Amino acid sequence: MNNDDSSVPASAETVLWSGHTSQWVHFWYYLFCIVLAVGIAFAATMFGLATAGVGALSYVALVIPLIMWLVRWWVTKCTFYELTSQRLRIRSGILNKRVDELELYRVKDYAIEQPLLLRLVGLGNLTMVTSDATTPTVPMRAIPGVEVVREKLRTAVQNERDRKRVRQLDVDSQDEGALK
Repeated sequence: MNNDDSSVPASAETVLWSGHTSQWVHFWYYLFCIVLAVGIAFAATMFGLATAGVGALSYVALVIPLIMWLVRWWVTKCTFYELTSQRLRIRSGILNKRVDELELYRVKDYAIEQPLLLRLVGLGNLTMVTSDATTPTVPMRAIPGVEVVREKLRTAVQNERDRKRVRQLDVDSQDEGALK
């Protein structure tokens, strides 16, 4: 049997949307870093006054919340989404890069979630349920224009299913008991 899928016409793959997860997703973490930095600065000042300036070296501890902030920012910035007419590519990683691709015809369902903080800044989460064995759910967190991205995804999924002549088959396990 020939596994070559030559019956499917080749079409040019075009980029429909690309973007990053917003840093707003880490609001509470960044707020914690600020509170920690203020606490360290206050403690260093009090210790410095009590030891007649010897404790001024305690300000070096301010590098801890700064490093925490920068690492979280960098990890988030290194996650990149690219929605094309045929697949969703997710590139992530700082030192070790990972590229995960999801063929759009495998997308079964999608849902939008907009928590209050994200909604206030025009962001939302888009979660896809797929038939892919390695990634049954694919979350895209804190992306801008989530409704527009969902509509582009919906259209692209339908077009890709039509192009590949693939249909989703829903099997309900509860109905099996009724048949017996």
